[in-house]
Amino acid sequence: MSEPSLSQQESCRSRTISSTEDPKRAAMTKVHPNASPAVPPSYESESPCGSGGKPAEAVVFTVWRKSLLFNGNGFTVFDAQGNLVFRVENYSAGSRNEFVLMDAAGKPLLTIRRKKLSLGDHWLIYNGDESANPQFAVKKRTNLWLSKGMARVTPCTSGAKACLTYDIVGSYSERCCAIYDHNRQQMAEIKRKESAQGIALGLDVFRLIVELEFDSSLTMAIVIILDQMFGFRGFLSRG
Repeated sequence: MSEPSLSQQESCRSRTISSTEDPKRAAMTKVHPNASPAVPPSYESESPCGSGGKPAEAVVFTVWRKSLLFNGNGFTVFDAQGNLVFRVENYSAGSRNEFVLMDAAGKPLLTIRRKKLSLGDHWLIYNGDESANPQFAVKKRTNLWLSKGMARVTPCTSGAKACLTYDIVGSYSERCCAIYDHNRQQMAEIKRKESAQGIALGLDVFRLIVELEFDSSLTMAIVIILDQMFGFRGFLSRG
């Protein structure tokens, strides 16, 4: 599967929608998947923001970079039927080095922590709310000019297979990137979301497309880390 070219990344750029409606109501209309024709649970896999690739089933999520609980910073994730699946709440400005990915009921699924005393942007992913035995590490590429990848995901557990290593390629800032496994097969993709009229909803709302064999909670944890690495000053880190 081919990696995203500059022209493909350029195709991700489109104008954003404006609204004079009540902000909260307008936002929910834009974000909620049922506000436009329902997205089927299967999807024809493509290269990031381009065409081609073999057909494969995948699950489509709508990601909103906003907390519904406190109407502030965070993430709220819906499935194709409009059901709440994941959420992340930023309770205080002091939590900029640790985030918890929860299910709809608030149960911790994964905890994400910035690695202490490390060179570069390096994050660790733990099961539940554990503070020991990280499962994965995500490290930002030190030289993006020489490397096509943005970041690499590697397993932390001893004896882990090489197939659990993943590369992230593309541009998160343009919401046009994908996660590839060691065989260069696409496991997940981030794409801009459009309204029923074909108008882009802006960078705070996007689609997350995950292959069935890939862990969707791990994918969302990677999205949170990418937002810290490549978002404007780290979205969740703002007080």
